[in-house]
Amino acid sequence: MTSLSVETLAADAVEPITSAGHAQLGIAVLAGIAVIVLLITKFKVHAFLALTIGSLALGAFAGAPLDKAITSFTAGLGSTVAGVGVLIALGAILGKLLADSGGADQIVDTILAKAGGRSMPWAIVLIASVIGLPLFFEVGIVLLIPVVLMVAKRGNYSLMRIGIPALAGLSVMHGLIPPHPGPLVAIDAVDANLGVTLALGVLVAIPTVIIAGPLFSKVAARWVDIPVPEKMVGSDGSSDALDKRPSGDVAKLPSFGATISTVLLPVVLMLSKALVDIVVDNPEHTVQRVFDVIGSPLIALLAAVVVGMFTLGRAAGFSKGRITATVEKSLAPIAGILLIVGAGGGFKQTLIDSGVGEMVLEISKDWAIPALLLAWLIAVVIRLATGSATVATVSAAGLVAPLAADMSTAHTALLVLAIGAGSLFFSHVNDAGFWLVKEYFGMNVGQTIKTWSVMETIISVVAGALVLLLSLII
Repeated sequence: MTSLSVETLAADAVEPITSAGHAQLGIAVLAGIAVIVLLITKFKVHAFLALTIGSLALGAFAGAPLDKAITSFTAGLGSTVAGVGVLIALGAILGKLLADSGGADQIVDTILAKAGGRSMPWAIVLIASVIGLPLFFEVGIVLLIPVVLMVAKRGNYSLMRIGIPALAGLSVMHGLIPPHPGPLVAIDAVDANLGVTLALGVLVAIPTVIIAGPLFSKVAARWVDIPVPEKMVGSDGSSDALDKRPSGDVAKLPSFGATISTVLLPVVLMLSKALVDIVVDNPEHTVQRVFDVIGSPLIALLAAVVVGMFTLGRAAGFSKGRITATVEKSLAPIAGILLIVGAGGGFKQTLIDSGVGEMVLEISKDWAIPALLLAWLIAVVIRLATGSATVATVSAAGLVAPLAADMSTAHTALLVLAIGAGSLFFSHVNDAGFWLVKEYFGMNVGQTIKTWSVMETIISVVAGALVLLLSLII
């Protein structure tokens, strides 16, 4: 159990915007979350608006003056967007370059050419994990589903045997590995070290994706044995969606080596920074100062984008104008994500300024439940209620941020991973991803629950257990 220092937090805390007691604050938190849940699930309100209204409702129930609640919300929104907004934008640009240049196709085609038989599910999960590093979950699905359908049809594989590994690879990257929005927001909220979080995230992700992907796919294929939906593929096994892959719109595909190197460049730079920080451990040392710069998330992702313009864009025959157009197109779809993330930061700041952080510390300091397990459970509850992994992550991060006050660097990173693991628990009918998977694979609701929902739960539980195990070791 990580010890919690209320005195330390109190010394650094600003004056709360309300003088409400623990009971009123507890009711305010529940009411604020309830407002968000009801607006998203019952009234189908966009998550940005729901988080904004829920933040103001939280302040009102806590007895805070409306002007102070608004100030807290806007300050949190601004600081969050300032902290992670540019990173999300750079990640979107890199992902768009990867998709439009045909780099994603090159990764897929190269790995599939070397795989076959029993190794195919493992090849698919590798493809999904690599592509899932820079791409948002929905974009990854759009790119990979045609490949999954084609492989299942032509190779006469069970659809779930191929589909589950692909979904597992994308989902694990989305929930645990920066620069995806959820992990980035949690890192910002609890002031975690991004490099350490990335390193530990990869350590947790590898066994998690193996268990939830290739291994679980054997069981899922027995539970749900369905053919590839005919509406998605031609009689020859070709996919309509596959025919529209970007490789047909480029002069040539980027090389496999250049594509992989570009995708992994920010990961290598950020991990190098974390390693140098541990080995050198002297902020004034020239080597550490250099790696602190090149391994910072902003520089690492910016470097990958600049390199990608040449290794992906120019290599595919893109003109300067085409590269500019690709960058512009990549930014429009992330507007909603940025607003949701920002509003989540506003909700977090309203929680903290209302005194909820101190309340959580004071109440939980004598609990027997580990802080990491508490973070996982809170994220699970919000995920089940709202259906959104991102909303669950940003909300849970705001609630448990005070628990990181006197944690070590490694345990703060594990706190982020615990939140991310909890945010993936049991996707069901209130999650857009649930319906996306259902329609692409031609399943009914029951079949989707037995495959996709169970897979998400396995990811959440396995990753959460690994986080707790690591907390006992490091």
